[in-house]
Amino acid sequence: MSLQAIFVDTGLTVSRYEQVHGGDINKAYCLHTTAGQYFLKVNDAALYPKMFKQEAAGLDELRKQAELLVPEVVQVGEAGPLQYLLLEWIEKGTAKPGFWEEFGRGLAMIHKQEQPFFGWKTDNYIGRLPQCNTKHTTWDEFYTECRIMPMVEILFNKGDFNKEDIAAAGSFCNQLDKLYPVEHPALLHGDLWSMNFTVSSKGHPVIFDPSVYYGHREMDLGMTKLFGGFDRRFYAAYNEVYPLEHDWENRLKLSEAYPLLVHAVMFGGIYTSKARDILRYFNDWA
Repeated sequence: MSLQAIFVDTGLTVSRYEQVHGGDINKAYCLHTTAGQYFLKVNDAALYPKMFKQEAAGLDELRKQAELLVPEVVQVGEAGPLQYLLLEWIEKGTAKPGFWEEFGRGLAMIHKQEQPFFGWKTDNYIGRLPQCNTKHTTWDEFYTECRIMPMVEILFNKGDFNKEDIAAAGSFCNQLDKLYPVEHPALLHGDLWSMNFTVSSKGHPVIFDPSVYYGHREMDLGMTKLFGGFDRRFYAAYNEVYPLEHDWENRLKLSEAYPLLVHAVMFGGIYTSKARDILRYFNDWA
């Protein structure tokens, strides 16, 4: 099945297209059409059922609640064995002065809006892995049942975790209600690292590729720190708008546990060791 079937399905007249970066599991393209430029992501609909439909819902929700730029969903659909997500094309530029402050304030404004529960309207994906979003009334139960233990179970079934790791994960989860400060559920990007934001042509922050759900806001902050961290001005501006609770920087390792477990499932190796270390670290920290 060629891209032409997708072009027909979208109704666009495509004069040319070129492949651009789109992640590990997708092929992505810049489409040049009579109506302007668009960003197109494509993957196998059978391997990742409804992935783009769920991503589109997350992007739409972020656009409703965010002052930050979020690509507009133009169309989502299937053509033969392929599924696709068609987004507005956002031209990249150079960060203007105050970029990091704008980014930090923008994320804080999203997080300040109180949500009705922990979870999401449907399950979705984190990377290529299905992500459970069953509704819960408390963060510790949601994080245990929908984030930590599902990944731990997969790792155990693969033989990468042993019974001692299962016990450490259980102990970790039993402490969550004491370790996390009690806060309202917040709309999260869910996968906020350096490859999932960019700079617009006018120098403003743009966020994309979300794995949204309603969760504890420190999850987004933990993800920003996992692979090197954002500029310090981002965190300072965030704290001016929506101050984080005492000891938040040390506590972010709690939130790093989930993405590290996800990476351990997908890639193994050092991520398995890092995930194991974090689960054990908090047994003595509380």
